[in-house]
Amino acid sequence: MSEDKSYYFCGIGGSGMLPLAMIVKAGGAQVAGSDRALDQGRLADKFQWLQDRGVHLFQQDGSGLVDSNQILIASAAIEDSVPDVAQAIALGCKRMTRAELLAEHFNSAEHSIAVGGTSGKSTVTGMIGWILTEAGRDPAIMNGAVMKNFVDADTPFASSRVGAGPLMVSEVDESDGSIALFDPEIAVLNNVSLDHKSLEELRILFGNFIAKAQHAIWNHDDEESRALVSSVHLSNASSIGFSEGSDYQALQIQEQPLGSSFTLRTGGTDYTVSLQVPGRHNMANAMAAIAASCAIGVKVETAISAIGSFQGLARRFDIVGTKNDITVIDDFGHNPDKIAATLRTLKAFPGRVVAFFQPHGFGPIKKMGGELATVFTEYLDHDDRIILCDPVYFGGTVDRTLGSDSIVDAIRAAGGNAEHIADRSDCGDRILDIAKPGDRIVVMGARDDTLSSFAQAILAATTE
Repeated sequence: MSEDKSYYFCGIGGSGMLPLAMIVKAGGAQVAGSDRALDQGRLADKFQWLQDRGVHLFQQDGSGLVDSNQILIASAAIEDSVPDVAQAIALGCKRMTRAELLAEHFNSAEHSIAVGGTSGKSTVTGMIGWILTEAGRDPAIMNGAVMKNFVDADTPFASSRVGAGPLMVSEVDESDGSIALFDPEIAVLNNVSLDHKSLEELRILFGNFIAKAQHAIWNHDDEESRALVSSVHLSNASSIGFSEGSDYQALQIQEQPLGSSFTLRTGGTDYTVSLQVPGRHNMANAMAAIAASCAIGVKVETAISAIGSFQGLARRFDIVGTKNDITVIDDFGHNPDKIAATLRTLKAFPGRVVAFFQPHGFGPIKKMGGELATVFTEYLDHDDRIILCDPVYFGGTVDRTLGSDSIVDAIRAAGGNAEHIADRSDCGDRILDIAKPGDRIVVMGARDDTLSSFAQAILAATTE
């Protein structure tokens, strides 16, 4: 499908753009691109890796677009005044969003699994991809996060996998409505809760998503998912959950700081499942992955054996290290559900939590700032600390009147111990000032790859 095509990715270093660029390049396409981070001198290792693999990189000034046959891959939200977009318009280049290009590839696969839901998409996608790989199905995998099992010296940014088999597994996004572009054989719905869109919009998107699949996997414990399933006609479906009545049910749960285990009951038989990733949310993720793999023809015993060696994803409760009895964790938590899952996992075991949060934009604060404050207040004790810097802002015309201080004010009003320090580097200094042995420092946020280096710097600077 990609042969003889030339794609130009605007923002090629992004978590969704880079893996897709590598997939279409493996299909025979010419790939080039630009990125603001490249212009700013950030993430040098990532861009060098791309160049070493034959991807031509340019400044984000329009200079890389020279032929009307090039296809510009850019977010629909990018304004026409951006030089790459303006040059593409001037040349008459075709323009596609990342989701449109991904859907084109996904829908052409002979067999397909799409993973949707507000939270857990990347983890479930990685789990399914690993199970299918271990089962010899050689799948193509499109993820929004680096999958540790696939990382090696040649592939340090393994957020995608190029497979030779007829099967593709991909996470699909509801935030921009693009989930509607995908026609999966197997549809996984992890959960439905407030994030980028209203619940009314999400119900329509997710309802249509599961209704058109040949087999739907859904979360029996999630009230919104139960309501959706009861309102649409499903030709075939399997539920997962901790509650009685789930087709794949978790029993005899044992949580550990760095892992978990449980008994999986399905089809009248009990199986022991051991995971290298912690938290009840990851048990639910594992059940969804096992159920989806079984729906595509993998034996349940094979799926359970494979998932036991799943190492997790970068920035998903990713333990950076422990120094002087202080542990630093890098986490993608950015919406109420994801943050709640992370904090719930941390608070299942003793020790103070020092939570740092960088909101992933001003828009999300306006949409769910109250819910974010409630989550921090609910899951953290008075002895815990919460520090917020200013939101991610890469330019544009977004309304910036409501900032991180509004979340901090709400947490404090509810009795929480929160601080707003505008500059992130100053937040790092503050964290180091207050950190003490036994603390778990968790760095949370999305849309900014440099958060990982921020977490690493905190660990490196931790002293007695």
